[in-house]
Amino acid sequence: MRAVVQTVSRASVTVGDEVVGKIADGLLVLVGVTHDDTPAKAAELARKTWELRVLDDRSAADHNAPILVVSQFTLYGDARKGRRPSWSAAAPAETAEPLVEEYVKTLRARGATVETGRFRAHMLVESVNVGPCTVLLEL
Repeated sequence: MRAVVQTVSRASVTVGDEVVGKIADGLLVLVGVTHDDTPAKAAELARKTWELRVLDDRSAADHNAPILVVSQFTLYGDARKGRRPSWSAAAPAETAEPLVEEYVKTLRARGATVETGRFRAHMLVESVNVGPCTVLLEL
């Protein structure tokens, strides 16, 4: 699994005309899943995200900062050859969706306030980065 973690002053996800997820002063996390990922990896990635010290050298857990999680299969895009990325390393939606849900469930079990995008939807993701600070987590 991969996650791009960004510190944000605000972030939201809109599907159609509906805002489906929205946070202020927290983390925007784009999560990608590959073929051999497991629920254990999802839980470990959630732990790392929650404890990552990127908010003034403190974690989201320390600040009780909200998290907006957006599934992002394109994190496994491979553009080394040609101009068109290959998505073959990304897990199919049927595999990825339960693992993203496990990631969210684990964050919530740790005490996080979590908003989400909508799986398989065309989403408009807006964010205002702070710092900016962007970290790639990978298991």
